[in-house]
Amino acid sequence: MHKKIILSYFKASEKDWQSWRWQFQNRITKINILKSFLKKKSLNENILKTVTSVYPMAITPYYLSLIQKKNKDPIHAQCVPDIREVQCSDEAGDDPLQEDSYMPVPKLVRRYPDRCLAIVTEICAAYCRHCNRKRFWSQNNHISLEARLEKMIGYLAQSPQIREVIISGGEPLVLTDQTLEKILSSLKAIPHIEVLRIGSRVPVVMPMRITNELCRMLKRYRPLWFNTQFNHPVEITKESARACNMIQEVGIPVSNQSVLLKNVNDSFPIMRDLLYGLQRLSIRPYYLFHCDPVAGCTHFRTDSQAGIAMMEKIWRQSSGLCLPQYVMDMPGSVGKIPLNIMSEAIKNDLKKHKHFFLTRSNK
Repeated sequence: MHKKIILSYFKASEKDWQSWRWQFQNRITKINILKSFLKKKSLNENILKTVTSVYPMAITPYYLSLIQKKNKDPIHAQCVPDIREVQCSDEAGDDPLQEDSYMPVPKLVRRYPDRCLAIVTEICAAYCRHCNRKRFWSQNNHISLEARLEKMIGYLAQSPQIREVIISGGEPLVLTDQTLEKILSSLKAIPHIEVLRIGSRVPVVMPMRITNELCRMLKRYRPLWFNTQFNHPVEITKESARACNMIQEVGIPVSNQSVLLKNVNDSFPIMRDLLYGLQRLSIRPYYLFHCDPVAGCTHFRTDSQAGIAMMEKIWRQSSGLCLPQYVMDMPGSVGKIPLNIMSEAIKNDLKKHKHFFLTRSNK
């Protein structure tokens, strides 16, 4: 989808396009507007209304412009509603990781002893159809940021075991610089909080949000880590590369957490190209998540053995700097289980090289 078509529809300028506020305010949230852009026979209006009545839609004009005119488009799959979202199996739940059960105060998730996750907003720049927090999309937010932040800070101040806080959502970077700084400064003021982390898909879906002013502000709160989510090579554009580079230039490392998605990135060539592309941008491939069994996402789930085989092939052919840890996130405090460490093929290789290992009989 060429951006000129989108600009023409909105009667907007190139200057508008480069404004993150314009991008956010003009997110495509209505079916009739989406159909005017895509004009695909597969976009059945009744079906789309059925899905969006449960899981709303929001697509930034920028991210919409990445959709190509072809079948099985990876961007289309990630942002356009699909009837399969409301045809999930009975075993899929709204909260498969049991986050709601691990909130000592509202919107603060503590699944591990030394770190926790602060959900500062339920709003996103774009609603990714594979999101494991889809349960938040239709919920009215009755907790103001001021109220939730006060309770979070109170709890954290009384929890000296916690040394790291992940700021997440929703999308934290839909908040203004001033609001973000209030959150960061409040957390930084707690003596035992050593490290802050931001989880954001903004560089991928709305890269204009990464401004010089934002980066200068973020720099004041180092050590700060930035985790984003590229899932497909076509998401690596000049705009998204620029956004990540700006963050890196102020001394903030950028890592990537992909999700393995069926018919999007679950093939060796696509995943390899994604990882190579991230390496070229000096972005660390941190995790590759096996898609969670969350309601509305089951059609994205792949076979774990196929994922292991794909990652083993990448492991054998690619630099270690390109390799994420392929993990399955388990409920509650169990956490992330590595999947790509010991496949059957690797076990067989180890059996051939027993002399590399010390055993009790060798001592």
